[in-house]
Amino acid sequence: MTAKREWNIVLAGVGGQGTLVAGKLLGIVALKLGLDVKVSEVHGMSQRGGSVITYVRIGEKVYSPIVEPGTADFCLSFEQLESIRWAPLLKAGGRMIISRHQIKPLPVLMGRAKYPEEIAASLQNAVTGDSKVFEIDALDAALRAGSPRAVNLVMLGALSRFTDIPIDIWESAVTEVFEKKAKLIPVNLKAFHFGRDLVQ
Repeated sequence: MTAKREWNIVLAGVGGQGTLVAGKLLGIVALKLGLDVKVSEVHGMSQRGGSVITYVRIGEKVYSPIVEPGTADFCLSFEQLESIRWAPLLKAGGRMIISRHQIKPLPVLMGRAKYPEEIAASLQNAVTGDSKVFEIDALDAALRAGSPRAVNLVMLGALSRFTDIPIDIWESAVTEVFEKKAKLIPVNLKAFHFGRDLVQ
């Protein structure tokens, strides 16, 4: 838990994994806390399956949406390989949360490259200071909650464990994000709480 009211957060994944929805939800959380927030999304390949990174900066006053290398308090990797790509953004003492899910890129599928092994362990050995790497089975938790598309909420649930943001703020933000598709609210709330349970 922390009394900090300033966070730089990186959400990294591939197209279709819901990083933008997760960024929007974090923006709502920030506004409910009375804080300034900037959210920026950068696409790699535009089609589904391309690399996508969402920057979220929260604080009393935020001037830029970009998270510079070595300044991210949290890096959430919705796919294992993306954690390697964006690990340099994590600051000393930061937290990286990695979903075990693998979405193999084309070179791997074609047999031209090998998907790296033991990514989380390698990153833990490489990070500086008292940074920590947590690997969770976010897809399994999402499936148990009722939808494979809820991986993003599992990841945010895990993230919530490292902040002092009241749980009712998170739950209210989830409800607001999915208010136009109310039937999705129970599944996503369940996924969020499953994510919290994964990093006790």
